[in-house]
Amino acid sequence: MTWLVFAMMTVVTWGLYGLCLHGGATAMQDPANGRIKAFLLVGAAYFLIAVLAPVAILLAKGASWKMPGGGITWSLIAGAVGAIGALGVVLAFGAGGKPPVVMSIIFAGAPVVNAVVALILHPPEGGFLKIPWPFFLGIVMAASGGYLVTAFKPNPPPAKAAVLAPAPPSVPR
Repeated sequence: MTWLVFAMMTVVTWGLYGLCLHGGATAMQDPANGRIKAFLLVGAAYFLIAVLAPVAILLAKGASWKMPGGGITWSLIAGAVGAIGALGVVLAFGAGGKPPVVMSIIFAGAPVVNAVVALILHPPEGGFLKIPWPFFLGIVMAASGGYLVTAFKPNPPPAKAAVLAPAPPSVPR
């Protein structure tokens, strides 16, 4: 069940991704370019974690550096798809999407896309008419869940107006 621990690690970290990215963009204090600056640093973090860590692991294991062309191609496509998706998150925020709404749509829609594309690439034995009805129910439920979480998200309390303290009395010298 170690795989489940790693899967849950991904659920938690990807679940926090949008909120952290929004926090980084806001903290840049640059309304015009803060999101792109934050995304640049996401790329730096990806380099540190997704390039240096695997190199260290492969070196520690004494792994062969031989990589077949198909493995290279599909892995680069996976990286590009992931990066384009992350850029889509940044652009959605820049277009006015709020992190909880954007991420709910993404995380409800992505499993549906995954399931449909997997079916197209690997059709079920006996054809598409042999797909059990709970599969389709699951797709409807995933899409409905994304809609419900987005449409009925509780709003935060309204921002309180800043109360300015009176200036201290001036002391004559």
